Amino acid sequence: MKVVSLVPSITEALFDLGLTENEVIGRTKFCIHPYEKIKKVEIIGGTKNINIEKIKSLQPDLIIANKEENVKDQVEALMEDFKVMVTHVETVEDNYYLVKNLGNIFHQEEKAKAYNLKIYEVLNQTKINSPIKAAYLIWKNPYMTIGSDTFIHHILTETGFENSFKDKTRYPEITVEDLAETDIIMLSSEPFPFKEKHIDELKAFYPEKKIMIVDGEAFSWYGTHIAKCGEYFKELISEINSRP
Repeated sequence: MKVVSLVPSITEALFDLGLTENEVIGRTKFCIHPYEKIKKVEIIGGTKNINIEKIKSLQPDLIIANKEENVKDQVEALMEDFKVMVTHVETVEDNYYLVKNLGNIFHQEEKAKAYNLKIYEVLNQTKINSPIKAAYLIWKNPYMTIGSDTFIHHILTETGFENSFKDKTRYPEITVEDLAETDIIMLSSEPFPFKEKHIDELKAFYPEKKIMIVDGEAFSWYGTHIAKCGEYFKELISEINSRP
């Protein structure tokens, strides 16, 4: 089966489940894992600006898209000519069924099962000692965070954090003043590439708060990625548990 993936984390999952560049024939420029394999796959644009004509030239049997990451009009245009699977992953349970369904579609049921078991193992392996309110920032100018109907929120919750903005939905804009009641401020490495200088900027407002860069892929990449983040989450939670 020839597949075009419009979703970086799903591209990674397809290769993790055993597909090769002979089957995954198209990807976005943001599909970066696994590097040695994806670099041989045709780039069909970005997640928000796909090249429909290039996809048509590839003649895939299946296109995999995502409700949140891709543009509705572009996906619907592809549906006129191709079979398109539109995914929507908000919870850990949603992710379980995504991986399971991909395993069924590509006859890799055992690999899918193993990844799902590993994901639950990773999420259950370490918990924070006591509830900690965390603000997870994904953007700057304006600052943006995550609400309760996002995958990131559910990963935060599974690892023991309380989302400071759980009463919000989607990706609300916030101000520095809105961070006053949170215990920890997490600056995601993506989609905005937060750096150490951005920690310093927030420290000017909140010198006593724990402010840290976190791996955006670990918190936001659904599919198989979390199965590979065990050590990362262990180290992160250990650092937070040992904070003064």
